[in-house]
Amino acid sequence: MTAGFAAVPEASWQGWLSYVAEASDLLAGTLDEERLVALLAQLVVPRLAVWCAVYVADDRLACVWHTDEELADPLRAVLTESGPPLQTVPGPWPEFSVGVTYVLPLVARRRRIGAMVIGGERFARGAVELAEELGRRAALALDNARLYAAQLAMSRALQRSLLPPALPDIPGIESAVVYEPAGEGAEVGGDFYDLFAAPGGDHWRFAVGDVCGTGPEAAAVTGLARHALRILAAEDLALADVLTRLNRIILAEGPRSRLMTLLHGDLCPGPDGTVRMDLVSAGHPLPLVLRPDGTVREAAVPQPLLGVMDEVKYEPNLLVLYPGEVMLCVTDGVTERRDGAHMLGDDQGLERLLGGCTGLSAGAVAARIQRAVHDYGAAPSEDDLAIVVFRVG
Repeated sequence: MTAGFAAVPEASWQGWLSYVAEASDLLAGTLDEERLVALLAQLVVPRLAVWCAVYVADDRLACVWHTDEELADPLRAVLTESGPPLQTVPGPWPEFSVGVTYVLPLVARRRRIGAMVIGGERFARGAVELAEELGRRAALALDNARLYAAQLAMSRALQRSLLPPALPDIPGIESAVVYEPAGEGAEVGGDFYDLFAAPGGDHWRFAVGDVCGTGPEAAAVTGLARHALRILAAEDLALADVLTRLNRIILAEGPRSRLMTLLHGDLCPGPDGTVRMDLVSAGHPLPLVLRPDGTVREAAVPQPLLGVMDEVKYEPNLLVLYPGEVMLCVTDGVTERRDGAHMLGDDQGLERLLGGCTGLSAGAVAARIQRAVHDYGAAPSEDDLAIVVFRVG
């Protein structure tokens, strides 16, 4: 093992303060627990200690770092056999091989979340104090990482509960979906989609919606809307009546309500290979239909969005899709994807994009639209994205 830590007090304390500040920035720069543990050990070795071992809250040995790489595995074996350090306050620990070891508890928000053990032939007082300071900052970063991971897990579980587990098979119709919530993943998206069998078993209902905002408030309205659509469909209500009832349900939420756009449709495959469809587009980007010859047309007329006023009367638009035709439904995360002052949907941009998808499967159309959204503009998207594609025949 290497000596030489007695020189620490003579070093410039300004340099050591810079070292701690830079180390703190590095530790605060990630929310990945494994990376944080490895980074802490590498910051300590070799500047402050010959070796470093980091234990996490479950007393699991998470990382071992040694100035001599060939000694890292033997050290890990010894530490694993001896079990976790039991001390909860800084102080000497039984020696490993030769030299001195110290246990430095990792405490954040008055909770012990792990421990760091450092070892060397001898330590200057300053080296141990610096290691303690790094341990305090690392503990806070680790606790933040765990809180973020817990929030992310809850958000993903909530998001899964707001979306259908799988798309049903519909005779004569191929369907595909792309869904991407915006941000780092810790926020629940406001976009949603659904596709389910209606009473009678000979027709299906679908929905593509966008609730204003993100987070728990938007998620509450998203869940309310999705489950209400299924319940109202089970009552065999006509499409327009479903939207009228849903609008009143949202308004009844009072201060908790949110504005929502919704494209809602009823699919009924016919014996001749066509698909009869009733559609209502309540403030939502209009669906587009691609013919086999490459021409594109809008498939509905705009109607008022939900959650604004009580006295709204919705009227279904009738659409017949023929074999080989494709219908594209998107949220404004597609049409309003920005590149500077321009949006993807400007000047019939989405229509031109869909027009180049002739002959493609529903999945290939959805993937091409998704790729176009990603490629449009250098900045990451700031909005949720949902794409639903139906192809007849």
